[in-house]
Amino acid sequence: MTVSKTPEDFSRLSLGDIPADVGERVKVLFPLPLFKAYDYLLPPGATAPAGAFVKAPFGPREVFGVVWHGQPDENLPAAKLKTITEVLVAPPLSVDLIDFIDWTARYTMFPAGSVLRMVMRSGDGLAEPTRQTGYVLGAPPEGPPIRMTPQRQAVIGVAGAEPKSASALAAAAGVSDAVVRGLAKAGALARVEIDPDPPFAEPDLTRPGYSLSEDQQFAAEQLRRHIKGDQHATTLIDGVTGSGKTEVYLEAVAAALARDASAQVLILIPEIALTLPFLKRVAKRFGAEPAPWHSELTIAARRRTWRRAADGSARLVVGARSALFLPFQKLRLIIVDEEHDGAYKQGDGVIYHARDLAVARGARAGFPVVLASATPSLETVVNVDEGRYDAVGLAARHAGAAMPDIALVDMRSSPAGPGRWLSPPVVAAVEERLSAGEQSLLFLNRRGYAPLTLCRRCGHKMTAPNSDTMLVEHRFENRLVCHHTGFSMPKPKACPACNAVDGLAPCGPGVERVAEEARERWPQAKIAILSSDTARAMREILDAMHDGDIDILIATQVVAKGHHFPNLTFVGVVDADLGLSGGDLRAAERTYQLLSQVTGRAGREEKPGRALLQTYQIKAPVLAALVSGERDGFLAAEAISRQGLGFPPYGRLAAIILRGHDERALHACAQAHHAAIPAADGIEVWGPAPAPIYRLRGAARIRFLVKARRNLDIQRFIKAWIGRVKIKAAIRRVVDIDPYSFL
Repeated sequence: MTVSKTPEDFSRLSLGDIPADVGERVKVLFPLPLFKAYDYLLPPGATAPAGAFVKAPFGPREVFGVVWHGQPDENLPAAKLKTITEVLVAPPLSVDLIDFIDWTARYTMFPAGSVLRMVMRSGDGLAEPTRQTGYVLGAPPEGPPIRMTPQRQAVIGVAGAEPKSASALAAAAGVSDAVVRGLAKAGALARVEIDPDPPFAEPDLTRPGYSLSEDQQFAAEQLRRHIKGDQHATTLIDGVTGSGKTEVYLEAVAAALARDASAQVLILIPEIALTLPFLKRVAKRFGAEPAPWHSELTIAARRRTWRRAADGSARLVVGARSALFLPFQKLRLIIVDEEHDGAYKQGDGVIYHARDLAVARGARAGFPVVLASATPSLETVVNVDEGRYDAVGLAARHAGAAMPDIALVDMRSSPAGPGRWLSPPVVAAVEERLSAGEQSLLFLNRRGYAPLTLCRRCGHKMTAPNSDTMLVEHRFENRLVCHHTGFSMPKPKACPACNAVDGLAPCGPGVERVAEEARERWPQAKIAILSSDTARAMREILDAMHDGDIDILIATQVVAKGHHFPNLTFVGVVDADLGLSGGDLRAAERTYQLLSQVTGRAGREEKPGRALLQTYQIKAPVLAALVSGERDGFLAAEAISRQGLGFPPYGRLAAIILRGHDERALHACAQAHHAAIPAADGIEVWGPAPAPIYRLRGAARIRFLVKARRNLDIQRFIKAWIGRVKIKAAIRRVVDIDPYSFL
């Protein structure tokens, strides 16, 4: 018998319903670090297409897996094959997604099973969740009238035809759950079963979109043309900050959803902090909130989005990079907002760049991909220049707002003074805004109070245990924190090396230290700090800033993109040189992108904006480009530099990282890898070399860097290379294709 798979039904099939005859052979891939699928027998009489979810014995336990493509080995005796335990009645993975999993595994050089795990997650979406009891207004009960109290009346006031749980009703009415259940017992509320994972509301495609300028209309029409043609194209929306890129690509979203009633659309955004305001913005456009996906959702909320993406009823999903691996049934458009953002690079588990994989997924399945940025990456710009991507430009801010005036402050001629971090020009600019009733943003991309704590007496630097990472002082909490490992400790009174009491001194500024100076200078001003350390209060701070309830905001890069503050007219960058060191090949590009985004927060409405960048490198090309607005000239110079060196996007890079607690074994393993490097024309291997952060969480790390011509198969070379070296279980080897971090 054929096992039907109904999108609404995620329950399991009872094997007692299957007639006893010969079982069919299939291949099954498990969400484990496995490079291949294994042969199994289906239960007698059952059939299951590629993509069907199953449960099967694997080793000593039973594991959820997926029927995979490929021909089983018919020469293997059936007696040696295990039989699948259960076939799940659930929407199978689409053919497009199976292909994407295989391609991602080959490209990233991670096991296909590890990529499948990103799709299946914990597997809790496969089991039908327990039905919940909801309450609606009931018919007027017969007999004596129900005694109504103010609490009961409040519940009746918020109850309606839409079922709500007891806790939801009680919360809305401001009463206890007992009041709700008492009304149900009395007959005033009727009990009904509710789906704990209700479908998301359909986007209303009849709602009018935003009012678009002539340039926006032209850009939107270009995107619609690709959607109407049912063809793959990658298109860059290249628009200055505040130009209305979001309004343009939402028109493409509407066109894709209208063209096919079963189509699904994914919008990727880089920061979780952007999610809530962006969801509201999309809900305003379509009259329904999209399905969200990010790490801060509850388990239940993530299960709901996963299941509704799988059955196709979540037609519009907004999420962080991992949303790319949701089990969409019919994905037909991907938007990658802020495509240049480094947050799209996944550094743990399977290492990938979501922007690049999004483009690959669209190309393989034949649907459009839209990239949006005010500061596009050099990789994307070169792809546009060489004709692989299309581009539409938005050169002016929406509603006639002007771009901010940007100038540099030479800290050698205008120093901040001892123990101070704000130069006289920046102080004067803030005071001018305070007098005018306008807002200022002081930007420093360093969390905490000070990035380094050392002993005045012996010079000891405070580092994380078993790591070479510096502990950052967080003065408001009186703790030292490692931002790489998460380690945290109270700040000690004495130096642990020489026991000098009160000898530990902060070195350099973080946002807390700048805020301390701001409060001393402007005690009457309303001042707030915004960083990832203030995540719990982030929404409140952003709303207060938007509403004008904050005079001076001191913030890290979380403020750099996607936020609109109508009364913000001045941005002061405390340390414009911060990202220019460290040997990263993208250092100048990243600095330009970050500072351009930050300064772009100023003057987004009718009041003109201004920005001052404090620097000791007054002649740095990236800063000159920011002042002049010559972005294209800066990128052209960057392109020439990288092309001459054969670096991306004109060449390819891959990193091999070896990690282990036994340093002797680690170095021996590194030497074995060095000895096994194959000879290959057009490929260079650098290393082995200790990682810049050599010891992390107790493990030492050694790196190789592979550089190849752009047209060479770097994965094939690496596969041949690492296949020559057997590594001990104590050593972990990781391949990072297209590395973005060199730490």
